[in-house]
Amino acid sequence: MKLSNTAVRIIVSVVAIPLILLVSYLGKWYFTTFILGISLIAFYEFSSFAKAKNSFVNLPFGLFGIALIVLNQFKPFADFRVLLILWFLFLLIYELFRNKDSAILNLGLTSFGFLYFALMGSSLIAIREIYPDTDQLYNQGAFLIFSMLGTIWICDSAAFFFGTALGKHKLFPRVSPKKSWEGAIFGFVFAIISMILFQKIFVGFLSLNIAIGIGVIVGIFGQIGDLVESLLKRDAGVKDSSNLIPGHGGIFDRFDSLLFSAPFVYYYLFYFGR
Repeated sequence: MKLSNTAVRIIVSVVAIPLILLVSYLGKWYFTTFILGISLIAFYEFSSFAKAKNSFVNLPFGLFGIALIVLNQFKPFADFRVLLILWFLFLLIYELFRNKDSAILNLGLTSFGFLYFALMGSSLIAIREIYPDTDQLYNQGAFLIFSMLGTIWICDSAAFFFGTALGKHKLFPRVSPKKSWEGAIFGFVFAIISMILFQKIFVGFLSLNIAIGIGVIVGIFGQIGDLVESLLKRDAGVKDSSNLIPGHGGIFDRFDSLLFSAPFVYYYLFYFGR
């Protein structure tokens, strides 16, 4: 008997969510490897649908650069600026010898994809490692990740269900015709409520105001991240970034909100929340 798409989505979620929470709790190389995998696969997906724009993303260079930045975030081995400068310089030199249609498109999309997934992925590592590696404090980074994941999932679910039931005003019809302002507002409200609850359960080491601030950030920028990915896919003429995850699409589809909101959450915590 063939399972429905909804059943497949539920089964995959039941298996995947505990594994994601486990690597988030363990942190260190476990979490770093997980985020590195997400960043590399998402870049690969991006490079695949970028071909629809007659662009040949430099896949090896992009993957190598993302790995450098993400791994350097966990265990610094070079100055961040040096890595960026050298990567861009050698990318330009390499493109001289490729002879693949438009050099401008190739360089532009390779650089965009590299920056997007390297900086967003490394920000997630920074959040997980924001507290010192001591027994009690280090686990607080895991609870931050738990709270972000839970808030994003609840925000997305609220936006979908309330948008479907009550949505009358289109949010961004050019990019995502089914999304509504009503759904976005409910997603935003539930993101804040979620972080208030998580402050009581997981992240009591944060003040209530800081937790609400994270809810605001995720409720706004998580949804913008979803719209940005929809913009890229619509421009490329694809529905999903890939079919890697049964019933869920690709890695970029599943982690777009988390990746996009990560830098905002990290710098908010760095300056106000520690």
